[in-house]
Amino acid sequence: MVYEAIPRNVRIILLGEPGVGKTSLILSLVTEEFTEHVPPKAEEITIPADVTPEQVPTNIVDVCLNEQTLEQVSEEIEKAHVICIVFSVDKQETLNKVASYWLPFVRDNCPEDYRKPVILVGNKIDLIDYSVIDNIWDIAEEYPEVDRCIECSAKTLTNVSEMFYNAQKAVLHPIHPIYSIEEQELTERCKKALSRIFKICDLDGDGLLDDYEITIFQKKCFDTPLQLQVLDEVKSVIAQNIAGGIENECITMKGFIFLHCLFIQRGRNETTWTVLRKFGYDEGLELTQEYLYANIKVPPSCTSELSYKGQQFLAQIFEKYDRDKDGMLNPTELKNVFSSCPRIPWHNLRYTVPTNEKGYLTLQGWMCRWTLMTLFDLQSTSAYLAYLGYNFLENDTQKSAFHITREKKIDIAKKQSSRNVYQCHIIGPRSCGKTSICRSFLGIAHKKIKAHSNERGDGYPSENNSCISTVLVYGQEKYLVLREIGITRVSDPLQPHEVNCDVACLVYDVTVARSFEYIARIYIKYFAESHIPVLIVGTKGDGMVTRQEYILQPEVFCSKYQLLPPQIFNIKENKHDVLVKLATMAAFPHLKHFASFAGDNTCWWKAGIGVAAATIVGLVLIKILNFQRQ
Repeated sequence: MVYEAIPRNVRIILLGEPGVGKTSLILSLVTEEFTEHVPPKAEEITIPADVTPEQVPTNIVDVCLNEQTLEQVSEEIEKAHVICIVFSVDKQETLNKVASYWLPFVRDNCPEDYRKPVILVGNKIDLIDYSVIDNIWDIAEEYPEVDRCIECSAKTLTNVSEMFYNAQKAVLHPIHPIYSIEEQELTERCKKALSRIFKICDLDGDGLLDDYEITIFQKKCFDTPLQLQVLDEVKSVIAQNIAGGIENECITMKGFIFLHCLFIQRGRNETTWTVLRKFGYDEGLELTQEYLYANIKVPPSCTSELSYKGQQFLAQIFEKYDRDKDGMLNPTELKNVFSSCPRIPWHNLRYTVPTNEKGYLTLQGWMCRWTLMTLFDLQSTSAYLAYLGYNFLENDTQKSAFHITREKKIDIAKKQSSRNVYQCHIIGPRSCGKTSICRSFLGIAHKKIKAHSNERGDGYPSENNSCISTVLVYGQEKYLVLREIGITRVSDPLQPHEVNCDVACLVYDVTVARSFEYIARIYIKYFAESHIPVLIVGTKGDGMVTRQEYILQPEVFCSKYQLLPPQIFNIKENKHDVLVKLATMAAFPHLKHFASFAGDNTCWWKAGIGVAAATIVGLVLIKILNFQRQ
């Protein structure tokens, strides 16, 4: 079924047999008194938003078959948001025409996949002393679009304003997306949405809503605290009506869903809809695009990172779902984290981020994985933060969870990178040991490495062809993203996105005589005139070092181009010295030629002082801001 978005105004049309009191109902609402002599048809009336309970402008349209053609009536039905079919409770034939004529007529003029809500209105109850509601249930069962039935009197003003208010509610808080009248229970979509909401509000992840969690939920959804007496009464109602709804004086998910079912059965659709909309749901009980995706643009040469607020939220999520408190998320716990999401967004974690020996996510690996997704797919991170309740719990949009870095040229001018996430491209010929460097970064270098069928893939940076972990740069934790760029022949061109990075690591095999030639030519072609720092690394340092068949040996080449001497990497030692150097070079992009920098301890000392000073200034600013908030 198709659900339309909430309209900015509500258009109500009144249908029914002549003489049932349609016009009288409209006039009684407007004048608040009954008029004996009424015209055949009332003019269209607009009720301003500020005098309606829902604060929405409302248009009320009267229909008179004596003055309008069926084509004109059909056009009015098409324009209306809700249809009120009026009958006279003292005349059975007018009720019979509701089922035999008016409801089929309305259906014929509505799209098959969208049936507008219908209110059945029994007017003139002042003429009888009994209720006819029971006679209408068979009609409501046959026509699910019937939202509710109301008895009223235009003469005594009984339930007149309630009738129009319920017509508004039928549009603004429709029952059919959330409740099945035939089955007398919530729809599956509604149950799924409420289950997600429950999990978000269950702050400690114990499967129960305690008094504190219920209070937070109440304040954020309705902007008003819940009195303890009222809360006790709510718990009592749940306990009396459904087994397992209350546990340890807390509300279970079963009780939470039952409570909303009770709200709807008592005509309080707006309560459930207020909650659903607070958590981003539209009329089809889908999360809206505006709710899922933050309106953030990342300019060229800038990158996206998690802000401190975003990191804090994700750390809390990790702690919440680490039920055994072992500092890791096992497969069941990870599945539970994303149980309110369409799917688990990550695969092959073992070869992407740090894990334990079983492949379980540590907190470090958890933060690394989110950092990687934020770098390469900001919109996906935005959506998953919304699924996990960031908007609700932080009372903010996902914009506050992200930080967009400044342009790279500004970093070079400032002589220090402001980024916390550095991208390093590992470039070298096939089988030179690029993957070994990446695996050693994750602590799994001992694993057998399978040959890649196509190392370069489509060439574009992504989460699938990268790995990430953390390194310390002068005492500050930074994220380093390693991405392998494989080359088969020196003549194969590198694409711009394969070259552009924060630091490049050119890798050759010290045991293969022609290996260095590959990276030497690549350096001259792509990096010699660029602003990208470069570190040359010789792998398989535990093997027989072979003289390279190139006009310059690696040490001489590095000296000529003012690069650091070749760094020898041995997978068995699994040291991170090379990776720390890479991150440090990325942190100071202006020092393109590191030869003099490396030889001058004063430069390193000054750089360290600069980082330390920046850290101290940052801490002082944070303290000042916290003090001002207090």
